[in-house]
Amino acid sequence: MERAMRTPGLHRTEASKEEATNNSRQKSPQNKGGEASSPIKPRRQGRQSEGGMGIVETWVREKPIRTFLARLSRHPAAAFIASSAAAADGESGVDDGGIPLLSSIANSVVSRCSGILAVETEMLQKSFEADFPDNCKEPNTYAKELLEYCCHKALHEVTTRPDYLADKNLRRLTFDMMLAWENPGAGDESLDNDSSLPVEIEDQDEGSIFYANSTSLAVQVNDMKTVGLSAFTRIAPSCPIIADLVTVHNLFDALTSSSSGRLHYFVYDKYLKSLDRVCNSVKGIMQSPLASSFHLGVGECILAIDGDRPIHPVLQHIGISAWPGTLILTTHALYFQSIRVAYGDKIVKYDLATESNQVIRRDFTGPLGVRLFDKAVMYKSSTLTEPIYFDFPELGGPSRRNYWLAITREVLQVNKFIRKFNLEGIQRAESLSKAILGILRYSAVKEAFHIAPSHLKTTLTFSLAEKLPKGDMILEALYNNYLQLLDTPLSHLATEPAVDKQLQTHSVPFSLYALSRMGFVLLKRKYEAEKEISFCAVCIGVTKSLEAALEESFCYSERVEAARATVDQVKVEGLDANLALMEELLFSFIQAGKLIYSLTKWEDPVKSFLFLAFILYVIQSGLVSYAVPSIFIVFAVAMLWHKYTGEGKLLEVLEVRPPPSKNPVEQILILQDAISKLEDALQAVNIVLLKFRALLFAAVPKATELVTVALLAAAAFVVLMPWRHMLLMVVLEVYTREMPLRKQNTEKFRRRIREWWARIPAAPVQMIRPNENKKTI
Repeated sequence: MERAMRTPGLHRTEASKEEATNNSRQKSPQNKGGEASSPIKPRRQGRQSEGGMGIVETWVREKPIRTFLARLSRHPAAAFIASSAAAADGESGVDDGGIPLLSSIANSVVSRCSGILAVETEMLQKSFEADFPDNCKEPNTYAKELLEYCCHKALHEVTTRPDYLADKNLRRLTFDMMLAWENPGAGDESLDNDSSLPVEIEDQDEGSIFYANSTSLAVQVNDMKTVGLSAFTRIAPSCPIIADLVTVHNLFDALTSSSSGRLHYFVYDKYLKSLDRVCNSVKGIMQSPLASSFHLGVGECILAIDGDRPIHPVLQHIGISAWPGTLILTTHALYFQSIRVAYGDKIVKYDLATESNQVIRRDFTGPLGVRLFDKAVMYKSSTLTEPIYFDFPELGGPSRRNYWLAITREVLQVNKFIRKFNLEGIQRAESLSKAILGILRYSAVKEAFHIAPSHLKTTLTFSLAEKLPKGDMILEALYNNYLQLLDTPLSHLATEPAVDKQLQTHSVPFSLYALSRMGFVLLKRKYEAEKEISFCAVCIGVTKSLEAALEESFCYSERVEAARATVDQVKVEGLDANLALMEELLFSFIQAGKLIYSLTKWEDPVKSFLFLAFILYVIQSGLVSYAVPSIFIVFAVAMLWHKYTGEGKLLEVLEVRPPPSKNPVEQILILQDAISKLEDALQAVNIVLLKFRALLFAAVPKATELVTVALLAAAAFVVLMPWRHMLLMVVLEVYTREMPLRKQNTEKFRRRIREWWARIPAAPVQMIRPNENKKTI
């Protein structure tokens, strides 16, 4: 019996069997006279070994009803009924000596926490008041902070087992903690709490699983209490594997994307089950024979593998050649093991932990180098002569490619973070642990709910910090609050009331410790498991700067998301449509340019002369230096005018008349014509550069002498002539070229320049093409 009670995760223990037997004996006809032993005795015997009991037995042993419910634990609804009965029973904690300041559900949670810690509720309350004396002075927050204190300590204790995610009672407990956090005080309970409870038919055993009608259970499931963002962000990060403080908001958004911002228990339970499966899968890969063939370094962990099955291959493209193989992502590098007939397997390593200007982005690929399918990841670094493409062919969308792109970028970002702050030892392992846990959570959400979050809604810590506005402040706060304190004593925090006494002497890498509990080894030496501290010290005491950085960054990110939504709405397709939109936006400037150009043509001599006189006066009076500031002032005044006269009105919609729509063939012809014009322009620029090269190296001596004299005269002119007079001469020369008096001479001068330029030969060029042999891996 004692061995069964000490085994965690058992829902049908020997103690439950014995208790059920005693209960049946008491209720049998031959035991009505009181000859049988009281059913309370086995329960007292179980409490004698409460310190060694598993958390399941601690929750299930409270009343005889749970003995019957434990027998039905194999039924799909039995787990829900058992946990509901446990929670309902705990709500009577006030009558049994609970804390009067707490609500019924908060007393239930605190009671279960005290059972897990093997400490009386009163002692747990006294411990909180001794560790946090300042928090006790605030009656408005006393209940909530006391509840947080108990929850953090209990979760730190129950997560010592490597398989705690598989325990459904632990999953229910964490959810009840969130519910209690939203209603911690005795006066916070809503009036309709009792109405949501199912109507039960009492029997002689003082409990029943039979409801008044067949639809009551369904009603109870539909009316289950939900959890909000605040409660989730305060309780979930207590377990580093469940959530991270940086990405907990995005994780909550992903879990509540279909429930209007409220988290249901079934969704939360599904997420934790998926997370448990992902963790077991990664541990299975680490222990497989395939991992040993890659010769991983010390502390290097495999995070994902793909292409090991023929039906889901991964193709590596180098140039026009492609080979199938197996792709492995670790905390340090990408490994690709190609499958080549008659050549054997070859493993290529692409190191992500070195500084080599690495770039990872999505790209197109296809057979023979043809860019057809958007299902590839491009990897480029300074150590490679050309980019490498990893193709993830699939019949559906690019979800498989997007997953690998996200997790590979996360590994790249965490290694950049390590190099930026020169992290070594435990600090480096803690950073990698944070990235590993983020990838596990990302995989769990993807497998359970098939959600692809946007770039600002990702659940990957370092990728999010890289993309968020002011994300560098988040990384600095993360380093200062978590990583900088790992190898140093925290005596300077001893004056803080929120710091636990054990925190003054030891600091624990929480993500690293959470992974080590699950069987991941990232350090050569095993960390001392005896020197543990409560996570509540970190959650309450030393994360203020990180929370401040996150709040400021999230405020900016909301604005960025709103602006990005407007950008997506105004994007138009088609070259002609974009040109029409640009012409409409620049209409005033285009009209001003056309007007000035018409004045330079002297079509109206009076207007052209007046404009020339105005320009000469501005130059001569020295007002040119005020031209640019005047433009800035005009724009600023216009903006302020619209701000104070607009009275919050919405911006008027810009109406654009697009050109007539063209069929695909016409669009292809227009594109071909544009490409031809671009090619002609590039050829003309190259010819000019080659002729200048011939002049520079005196390929034509007479032309070179003429250009030399012209350059020397221009240099002397710039040095000796004041800038104001020089500007006057340039304006007069350019503006009066089309005057009736100078037009004939201008045309003659241009003709002579074109003829002189045509006599200058271009420098020779020879294109040397390398031998284009087929490239192999």
